[in-house]
Amino acid sequence: MLNTPPSNGVPVSRRTSYNTHDPVTRNLHPVNTGSIKVLLLEGISQQAVNNISAAGYQVESISKGLTDEELIEKIKDVHAIGIRSKTNLTKKILEHAEKLIVIGCFCIGTNQVDLDFAASRGISVFNSPFSNSRSVAELIIAEIVILSRMLGERIKEMATGTWNKLSKNCNEIRGKTLGIVGYGHIGTQLSVLAEAMGMRVIYHDILPLMPLGMSNQVQSLSDLLKNADFVSLHVPETPDTINMIGKAEIAQMKPGSFLLNASRGTVVDIPSLADALRAGHLAGAAIDVFPSEPLKNGNYFESELIGCPNVIMTPHIGGSTEEAQRLIGIEVSTAIVKFINNGTSTNAVNFPEVDLKAIPSSDNTTLRIVNVHKNVPGVLQQLNSILSPYNVTKQVSDSRGDIAYFIADVTLTNSHDINSIYKGISSMNENVITRVLF
Repeated sequence: MLNTPPSNGVPVSRRTSYNTHDPVTRNLHPVNTGSIKVLLLEGISQQAVNNISAAGYQVESISKGLTDEELIEKIKDVHAIGIRSKTNLTKKILEHAEKLIVIGCFCIGTNQVDLDFAASRGISVFNSPFSNSRSVAELIIAEIVILSRMLGERIKEMATGTWNKLSKNCNEIRGKTLGIVGYGHIGTQLSVLAEAMGMRVIYHDILPLMPLGMSNQVQSLSDLLKNADFVSLHVPETPDTINMIGKAEIAQMKPGSFLLNASRGTVVDIPSLADALRAGHLAGAAIDVFPSEPLKNGNYFESELIGCPNVIMTPHIGGSTEEAQRLIGIEVSTAIVKFINNGTSTNAVNFPEVDLKAIPSSDNTTLRIVNVHKNVPGVLQQLNSILSPYNVTKQVSDSRGDIAYFIADVTLTNSHDINSIYKGISSMNENVITRVLF
């Protein structure tokens, strides 16, 4: 039975971890379960906390984001961290994460993580790109109705005791044109819901995509802006989408039209939007994301949109439903556990995607080598040379950019050979992280 760590007592750390399997395909657990530490920030769902705790790890869950100083201190000693959209894992932060091997972004985006630097440190990053699609689409539909009927204004008036019953500038959404920028999972969900409400749907995407229902793809963003009564943005943050909607683009929109953004805060130039609203060129806007967002709840929010007419501002809650957070919690926590226990990097956003069939439960003499190394010629030859005295039952390798990822299952007859294998691989000049899984 190879179920004890090497005699040198190498701890679970950036350099290595030791695990053991159970039922039909051995279910990996750290030999010292308490040595794996996981930090979850920003009120990540209880479902995720439960899933990760069930793996036997230490889990600390904090309901808010942390300052850089607090985060640097906390991240020094954890093997996994889970965040949402407020926490920025920059190079400055990650340089202090000596034991970190995996980051879970419990949200759609990953722009809050320095993905390239994380990969260079052997840190795999996972997210949940689709689980909150329905929640965001439903919010947009609700906001379209609210804007079209000027319900926000009426609600504010009633709250101050003002009765203002009128129909001027209040319209049904049936027969109006919705322009969707970014026809991905959220965009397509929104398209279906909008058509069910009687809207005409056009969309623009950088890729030619098959339309759902009666929607139609237009050739350019300009075409969409000129023809849509409502423009809804559903694009990632990239260099091309920063200030995608600025003064010139807003000027192209139909007079009396509406702008909605539940994608990324940098996509819209907020001062230009505020000017267009105050000038009356746009009839209203709904904004859920902002270029700068507070780290915690409280009286910290500032925006040029405050005081603008017929504006709905929400605190980045597009995906904040219990259903979405539960699904996100399940997906990302599962990915974290599989990466720690099995080495599985499938669906990682910054890492080679590698998986290997699990070791049978009856096989107690096979261990798994997990290695991240620099993607340069000759490393695989070194790895295979180190493993050549042993029976390698399976192995797989892939690379992405400057990083390569290697997994091999090795059958041993002597538990002392574990030290030899680990030392040989971890001493390679190109080695980033080596782990041994049982």
